Amino acid sequence: MHCPDILECTLRDGSYAIDFQFTAVDTESIGRALDLAGFPYIEVGHGIGLGASEQGRNVAAASDLEYMRAAARSIGKGKWGMFCIPGIANLDHVRLAADQGMNFIRIGSNVTEVDRSAPFIALARERGMEVYANFMKSYALGPEEFGRLAARSSGFGAAMVYLVDSAGGMLPSEVRAYLQATRTEAPGVALGFHGHNNLGLAVANSLVCAEERVAMVDTSLQGFGRSAGNTPTEQFLSALVRAGCTPAIDPIEAMHLGETLVRPLIERRGLSSLDIAAGQAQFHSSYMPAVLSAAKRHRIDPRALIIELCRHDKVNAPDELLERLAADLDDRHVAQRALPWGAYYGEEQSGK
Repeated sequence: MHCPDILECTLRDGSYAIDFQFTAVDTESIGRALDLAGFPYIEVGHGIGLGASEQGRNVAAASDLEYMRAAARSIGKGKWGMFCIPGIANLDHVRLAADQGMNFIRIGSNVTEVDRSAPFIALARERGMEVYANFMKSYALGPEEFGRLAARSSGFGAAMVYLVDSAGGMLPSEVRAYLQATRTEAPGVALGFHGHNNLGLAVANSLVCAEERVAMVDTSLQGFGRSAGNTPTEQFLSALVRAGCTPAIDPIEAMHLGETLVRPLIERRGLSSLDIAAGQAQFHSSYMPAVLSAAKRHRIDPRALIIELCRHDKVNAPDELLERLAADLDDRHVAQRALPWGAYYGEEQSGK
């Protein structure tokens, strides 16, 4: 069994779960612990990425520069980096990151908007960073088209292209199909995987990636992250051991870090049916506030609205479409149910 590199994203994706309130001190202490444990890649900063606080998209507890400086102080054995969505970030954010000695950057774009990443990839590579392209909502296009776009992104200069299960709804067979199609369409492109756990398949999907010799897999301690969370670091490392792999990180050390550093922060209990519906429909949770608002206005079940929306659009959630679909469900008497809906943070896809 191939053991992929782990990109540990607790300090980035995990920030969604606490309304982006990891401080610079948190980043320094957790970053140091992850570094000492041997994680080769550690991602930090605002969950939405560079420039998000400046745009008022859920203001984080620290600035981009403060996160960078905290990471640079605490992470020395491994490499540290941040996330970047063109349109939220600008090229000056890339220059700032390079000036602070950031090792890698991940450029995130919807899989339908890959060309937006080109100038960001070019500049980051020019400034000496490792550059990875994240194709958000990868499932919105078929495997062959994904593969062709992976080749295109490699041509922009990306060192790796990520298959991203943004909604946590991909099946292991689908993950394998995308990876194999990409090997055919873009045989020289290194691949990564970022999975969410809405249907409880993140570890299984990550194991498929190991079987397919994917170069890098994202995880977070305790699965801490947006929506239903990410591939749990501790579980994936232990699953690799069961599969006959010897990971570079001690699973027991990862378990200890998860228990002591992250588990005390977790407030959620049980499974959120909103997250499960999102996984079933392949719905990105950043649109959840808009869905909940429309469902409340029309007194309909938001889970039904999520599923209906994704029959029409898995990439965006235009207000006029949400309103039309909510009104139609209202006419069909899809009643609202009195259930506790949790908080959903992050508006990277909302356009607000």
